Amino acid sequence: MSIDALKGSLPDFAKDVKLNLGSLVTTSSLTEQQLWGTLLACAAATKSARVIAEVAAEAADTLSAEAFRAAKGAAAIMAMNNVYYRSMHLIGDEAYATMPAKLRMAIIGAPGVDKVDFELWCLAVSAINGCGRCLESHEQVLRQAGMPREQIQEGIKIAAVVNAVAAVLESEAALAAV
Repeated sequence: MSIDALKGSLPDFAKDVKLNLGSLVTTSSLTEQQLWGTLLACAAATKSARVIAEVAAEAADTLSAEAFRAAKGAAAIMAMNNVYYRSMHLIGDEAYATMPAKLRMAIIGAPGVDKVDFELWCLAVSAINGCGRCLESHEQVLRQAGMPREQIQEGIKIAAVVNAVAAVLESEAALAAV
């Protein structure tokens, strides 16, 4: 189980996705923890059992137990926060912005890994989940911490490619069942 297995499972029409996945993994400017944590958090965000299993198997060889847990935690907390903050924004009534969320989010303050890494994972998951407010917030924290825009962009590219891998594999599985 691995990234190579995912690449090998992609059909010919998804050659661009396959090549992008390979290149993101082999030419990353992120640290190993940032790269594999982003891959794992994004895999979890896709909800694709196949993508989660393949990425998790390889990520487990690279990430510490704490980083593995934190990447899954980033996907979990953003699954909640992305729905909440996207909804508050889309309603369009700024009065909601003054109301406390009253949602527990302790993992954001103490993720168990470097805060920058966790913020990158939250940003990438927010890209998959389409929450503009969360994207803006996490990007600002990363920029204030000194992360270059190119690395932030790389986190978003990982999200885009992992999401595409999941979409292709899930749609192909559904079509095969017809």
